[in-house]
Amino acid sequence: MKPVLKNRMPGQAVMVSLILSCLFYNHRLKAQEIGVSASFFIPENGYFSAPISPISLRGVGINMTDYLSLETGITLYRMSGLNVKELPFESKKPLIGPAFTVLVPLELVLEFGVENHVFQIKGGGFSFFNFDQKINEGNLDRALLDYTGWEVLNSNFDADNNIGFGIHFGAEYILYIKNNFGISMGGYYYLGQAEVNLSGTLTGGSGNSGIDTISESFPGSEVDFTGLEISLGILFSTN
Repeated sequence: MKPVLKNRMPGQAVMVSLILSCLFYNHRLKAQEIGVSASFFIPENGYFSAPISPISLRGVGINMTDYLSLETGITLYRMSGLNVKELPFESKKPLIGPAFTVLVPLELVLEFGVENHVFQIKGGGFSFFNFDQKINEGNLDRALLDYTGWEVLNSNFDADNNIGFGIHFGAEYILYIKNNFGISMGGYYYLGQAEVNLSGTLTGGSGNSGIDTISESFPGSEVDFTGLEISLGILFSTN
C-alpha cells in the first residue's frame, strides 16, 4: 500500500526535505560521525520491539558549530505492537501490530565533554511509516466488548496506513576509545502519531437480543507512537 500524505503542514514538509538532504547529500557537507546502533523501543501500552539488524544507521549530519550539529538517520523496526488513541474507549494493550516501521529522526545536538568523554543532548522531530501493518484482532475485540457491553463479539476492522510525525528528545553518552572510534549509550523519548481511522463491522450481542452485525467507524483515530528508545552503538569518524 502506498503511503498517503494528508494535510501535511509546512513544518513537516521542511523536516522531510532536510532529512533527505542530510541522508543523500551528506558527502558534500562537513560530517561528524556515522553511527551504527542497536535500538530497542518500549512503547506506551505496547509491546517491546527491536530493530531488524543491521538496518539502523544514526548520527549522519553536519556540524553547525563546535558544539551544535544537525543529525538524522534511519532505523527499521519490527514493531510488535502499538496502541491507538482518539477512540471513545481505552485499551491498555496494543491494537496495531505487528508491523515493520521505518523511523527517521531529524534532531539538533548540543555536545559538550572532557577528553574522551562526550555528553550530547538531542531534540527535534521525526517521521515514521508502518508497512505490512496488521490489527491485533484479539485485543481489539476485548476492547470493543467492554465498549459495547455485549456478551459476545467478533470484529472485522481495517486501518488506514499514513506517514506519521512527532517530536522526540533525549541524551547520549559517548566514550571514545580512539580518536576515530567510540561507543555510545543513549535514551530518547518519542511523542508521535499517524491517522489510522479504524472502521469495520461488529458481529455479536447479549442476552436474548440475538446476534446482530453493525457497522462502526472511528474517524480521526491515530496510532500512538509514544515510548522510550534505548540505543547502544558504535561511532566512526568520517574526517
